[in-house]
Amino acid sequence: MTAPRRRVAYRIDPFDLHLFSEVISHGTITAAAEAVNLSLAAASARLKALEEVAGTRLLDRSKIGAAPTDAGLALARHANRVLAELETLHVEMAGFGHGLRGTVRLLCNTAAMSEALPKALGRFLSSNPEIDVDVRELASNAVLDALRRGFADIGIVADYVDTSGLISRPWLDDRLVAFLPRSWPTGKRRSISFGELLERPLIGLSSDSGLSGFLAAQASRSGRVPRHRVRLSGFDGMAQLVAAGVGAAVMPESAALRLRGKDTRTLVLSDGWAARKLLVCMTPQGADFAGVRTLADSLVSSRP
Repeated sequence: MTAPRRRVAYRIDPFDLHLFSEVISHGTITAAAEAVNLSLAAASARLKALEEVAGTRLLDRSKIGAAPTDAGLALARHANRVLAELETLHVEMAGFGHGLRGTVRLLCNTAAMSEALPKALGRFLSSNPEIDVDVRELASNAVLDALRRGFADIGIVADYVDTSGLISRPWLDDRLVAFLPRSWPTGKRRSISFGELLERPLIGLSSDSGLSGFLAAQASRSGRVPRHRVRLSGFDGMAQLVAAGVGAAVMPESAALRLRGKDTRTLVLSDGWAARKLLVCMTPQGADFAGVRTLADSLVSSRP
């Protein structure tokens, strides 16, 4: 006779795990409370109760924020896995009844967010009405960090980063090019180095964008800092200022081809790092989830 399974009293509310993950992600209880639509007092009370259930201190609180203790880091790893599995449960159950929906968390770099991803997502979302996608932009290194820590299900990154331990699949070419005013004297040149471009005034994306961080890192290798006359939120606005002769820009070739006009021209960046590929990445655990796997397969099969 099979022994009866021991019943465990689960005392941790999944909502508290979500709140705790938001604290780790944002670095403050105030920001986490706002993210989950709680008052600061209510969030603090729930976190204190979570620590009592865990039997140990999970957060080091200070005037500048909250950082996880060793126990907190251990809880965060489990919390991210549990929350991801709950999301996947919702996605799979949605196939049997439309009362529940699931969300796949996707992080991507600037090139993917601004160019190829919207069209690919449009096709996927139209074909999979039971799945929602939460999309956020980060630099490629930050995307992989979030993926490994369980804060994302799928990451789209440039291939200069280390994807060891992850399932990575090639998606698109992502060549970076120089986008210049046609009034600038370049002769019949077809290429230019980033070092030469740094000698000229630049137009860039916001400093917190993934592409800006990547280009700043390339410039710092030669001990230089790009001189930006202005920063904008997207490539369309940048192209207008380039056409006006304000400065040069670095952008994905796909964006440059889409935005080129009679007052602009494109030169290939001769630096080796400018020729990149975009990769679609998952953790081995994430690949087991139907919604995550379906989205990843859709992206890889929908190359323009």
